Amino acid sequence: MCGIAGILSSSIDLRGEKEAIWNISRSLRMRGPDAFGEYTKSNVSLIHRRLSVIDVENGAQPMRFGKYIIVYNGELYNTDEIRNELKGCGYTFDTDCDTEVVLKAYDKWKEKSAEKFNGIYAYAVYNEEDNGLFLCRDRIGVKPLYYTQKNGIFAFASRMESLLYVPGVERVCSREGLNEIFMLGPAKTIGKTVFRDIRELPPAVYMTYEDGKPETKEYWKLRAEESFESELEAQEHTHFLVTDAIKRQLVSDVPLCTFLSGGLDSSIISKVASDEYRERGEVLSTYSVDYDDNDKYFKSSLFQPNKDSDYINLISDYIGSRHHNVVLNNKAVAEALIDAAIARNAPGFTDVDSSLLLFCKEVKRNYTVCLSGECADEIFGGYPWYHRTEVLFEETFPWSRTVDVRRGILRDGFLPEGEEYAHSAYLDTVAKTDYLSTDSKLERRMREMFILNMDWFMQTLLVRKDVMSMESSLEVRVPFCDWRIVEYAYNMPWKIKAYEGREKGILRKAFENELPEIITWRKKSPYPKTFNPVYLSEVKKMVDYVINDKQCPLYEMLNIEAVRALMDNPDSLKEPWYGQLMRAPQVLAYILQIYVWIRKYNIEFDY
Repeated sequence: MCGIAGILSSSIDLRGEKEAIWNISRSLRMRGPDAFGEYTKSNVSLIHRRLSVIDVENGAQPMRFGKYIIVYNGELYNTDEIRNELKGCGYTFDTDCDTEVVLKAYDKWKEKSAEKFNGIYAYAVYNEEDNGLFLCRDRIGVKPLYYTQKNGIFAFASRMESLLYVPGVERVCSREGLNEIFMLGPAKTIGKTVFRDIRELPPAVYMTYEDGKPETKEYWKLRAEESFESELEAQEHTHFLVTDAIKRQLVSDVPLCTFLSGGLDSSIISKVASDEYRERGEVLSTYSVDYDDNDKYFKSSLFQPNKDSDYINLISDYIGSRHHNVVLNNKAVAEALIDAAIARNAPGFTDVDSSLLLFCKEVKRNYTVCLSGECADEIFGGYPWYHRTEVLFEETFPWSRTVDVRRGILRDGFLPEGEEYAHSAYLDTVAKTDYLSTDSKLERRMREMFILNMDWFMQTLLVRKDVMSMESSLEVRVPFCDWRIVEYAYNMPWKIKAYEGREKGILRKAFENELPEIITWRKKSPYPKTFNPVYLSEVKKMVDYVINDKQCPLYEMLNIEAVRALMDNPDSLKEPWYGQLMRAPQVLAYILQIYVWIRKYNIEFDY
């Protein structure tokens, strides 16, 4: 994995912008600590930071072929197939890296090449002859790509912060950005960011930029198709796709491990990986995360019925992995909220972010690549809101059913359109859903839930995983985001997907003969969070400082007394802010992260 950036300018000579170019490159250094590359002419600069994973000795970027120059971030999992097809067309190859395959595929098929790729990627191809640019992002949106256009300059980058160094880009948050933060965050609308001047290239979209005009096109979309498979055929098909995706993603020239939580998804990945390693005569390493004294303070709930630690050793022993349990210090998790917000360049997923950041840093001590189980819940119906009939048909985001909690911490009259903003975002997403005329009311709703979860909850988790892992210079692959699995799951009838009425029922059934029964049929449990009161105590100390800083613009946005009341009585918060994990300690941490973001980037507000 890598960090990429580029600038095209018709207004300034980029050869004189060495400081800006260096600042952009430096802002990407954690995404690519192994090598640095740059291509700069008067009207264009392409920047690359490399984390070497495949063909470590070669693959330097920017890479040239004829009139085309590429900067690429990602991994292709069907590299061999595309390379062989290109060889059949007369192409030759100097490296084993997928960058060369992507570049020559573009030379052969232009924008149609994107439809051939199976992987996680964001890349740009520059045409020296006509000064044109092609940008592309993977179907699911695993790898990030942001862009800006202002004052005769067009720029793109893997991080929003990188674009803040582009001449003319202002550190301003508009009213739209505030609604994204307070009414939707830590999720966000696809294509939007918290910065007025910066936009996101959506997943499954490519952009062409010629003569100062950007044009975007969606090259993949989920389409409703009728399924004729039996339950048994669906089990076999699911097993094949998931297993194939995992095996494809085990390719690496540097050390690789897996995350293992003791839940279904990570256990499937680790079992398949362990079997592959055993055939090579190797032992797979697995990693899990926990917190100081978490067993002592754990509280069972509807969303988190049991502890991961009860299951991790069981599955590790079963697959024969070399397991490492990383135990985090709660004060460190609280302090890392600051680093996590800076890494994300925005307020984020609070301790769900900060704990992952610390965890990834520990894994990076010994490994460069790992596999993780994100996104099975979104596509196979793993969350409680898929199965609670009193929630399922509500016309709202099921993980954030009202903005009452959000409204409660804001001063009276601030963002009065907030409820409408959030509901419009919901309606716009549902409107994207493709149906069959024969779909029942339940099947239609399950398709809508699929799109809602994929475009919102999944995207939040993918941004989190990419940012926190790459901040640690660790590449994380997510096999369940293979577009073939996503496309297949979208068209699986709900009665088959929810086999025996269970969350991820078909996935459980597909792998029940390869895992211990207690793991296969264990009730869904989310990412582990800390229950230790030390964490909340540390967060409250930091938030107390925040709400007493009257010079910060945040002070005028908040209902300070309501925030103090929440600090004094955390149990008064009955509904989570977002999803299953953001309750009072996380709401307070979110306020802290907003403050950190404002102060770090000297944010001005346009509202």
